[in-house]
Parts: sequence; structure tokens; C-alpha cells
Amino acid sequence: MVRVFPIASLLIELDVRTKFLDRFTHAGGRKINLSMETRRNILAVLIAGATNLGLTRMSEACGVSYDTLAWTQEWYVREETLREANTVLVNHHYQLELAKKFGGGTMSSSDGQRFPIRGKSLTGRDMNIHGGKVLSTYTHVSDQWSTYSTKQIIPTTREANYTLDELLGNETDLPIHEHATDTHGATLVNFGLFDLVGKALTPRIRDLGKITMLRVDSPTATNALYPHAGPLLADRWNEDLIRGTWDDMLRMAGSLKFGEATASLVVGK
Repeated sequence: MVRVFPIASLLIELDVRTKFLDRFTHAGGRKINLSMETRRNILAVLIAGATNLGLTRMSEACGVSYDTLAWTQEWYVREETLREANTVLVNHHYQLELAKKFGGGTMSSSDGQRFPIRGKSLTGRDMNIHGGKVLSTYTHVSDQWSTYSTKQIIPTTREANYTLDELLGNETDLPIHEHATDTHGATLVNFGLFDLVGKALTPRIRDLGKITMLRVDSPTATNALYPHAGPLLADRWNEDLIRGTWDDMLRMAGSLKFGEATASLVVGK
């Protein structure tokens, strides 16, 4: 028999186990313990956003005034508190025995989604292919099916610009080493940056035969070593160019790993 539970009850149980609501701190910086009423209001705001219900209809459904919900959203539910709460949930999920049946948390993948919107938006753009203004989100998911990052990006920019950002900014316990994308998430620059920072990029690339790929040896030796992929490695790499710029590339990799620059800035340039 299938039993149905209210989503609010599940979130309350999850908070009892993880205390993720404690991450929703007041924007004024006050260190206060959340009251049961405030916890209820935060959950109402989260459900309203997650289900696209909106604060007005949520107010009608739960009996909490619209003004109270709007005030809670403004002072407690911000990007940084959402990220911190999500980190707590991902870490809890990572420790579950069931999650380990899906994967070890060492691999992830990312993809973008676009959503139609109305009204004004700083990141929304008009796109003919979608018939109007849209927002774009770029989501990173682990091999345990936990979403450890969701970033809002400008729809007209390439997703590949942001592929590495969220891996380097990953604050969860997930020991991610390898990352997969579709064609939109991979560029030649990304291959180099992933290698420099100790990560592996393994994308699914459309029209692979139309891309110029490099080899480090003669065609005969390469074809002998890689009988299937060898013919795709058409050009020899420029070792002198890499040797001459190696120190600069290491400095750039250090800047990315220590947060002095973002990968999206480097790839975009």
C-alpha cells in the first residue's frame, strides 16, 4: 500500500535529522535561535518557491499572511543561505548507505535548463527559439543523484563558461574528480583547465569527427596505441608553445584553485 505524506511533514523530519534550517540566518547578522514559528515560515517560503506556487497562493494555503512570508523571504531566504542549507543536505545524503549504491560521489555531470518568464529580469533575455524572454539555470548533479549546485546564468552565454566554477567552489563532502557534460559544456579551454587543476573532463561530444584533436607521437605510433581513436588525432601538439607558457598556465591554475579568479572569466575571455 502506498502511503502519502505532506511535503511539509517530510521537510520537518529532515530538519530534525540534519538541522538544515539553522543555515537560514538573519540577513542582519544577528545570531539567534530560530523559533518554531520562523522555521514554519521558512518552510512555507521554500515550498512556495519549489512548487512555483508563489507567496500569495501559499499564504492562502497555509494561513500565514503574505506580508509575513514576504518578510521571511527577504531576511532569511537568500542565495548564500540556500547554498549553505543545500550543502548540509548533500553531506547528509552522501553518508547514507543507500546513496552509495548509486555511486561513490566522485563523478558529477551538469546541464542547463531554460524557463520562460514575464516582467523585468537582470539575467533574462529574449530568445526567438523559445518565443520570448527566458531565464537559464546551470545545474551540477553528483553520481549519487544529489544536486550540489544550481547557478543562474545569462541564457545567451555558453554553458561551458561555467562548467568548472561549481566544481572548484564545491563546499560539500563529495570528493568529485571527474565531470561529464554534453557538447555545450565542453571547450578546448575547459579540457586544459580541468587537467591543470587536477580534474577530469569526460564530455559527450556531438560530431566528434569534425573536431581537430591532437596527438603526441607519430600517426603510426598513435594508431597502433589507439586503433579506434587514432585516426581522429589528426594534428601534433605544439610542445614548444606549451613549454614557453607553462609557468603562466600554472599561475592561472593556482589562481583558480585558490579563488583569486573564476574559471568562467577565463573561459569567457
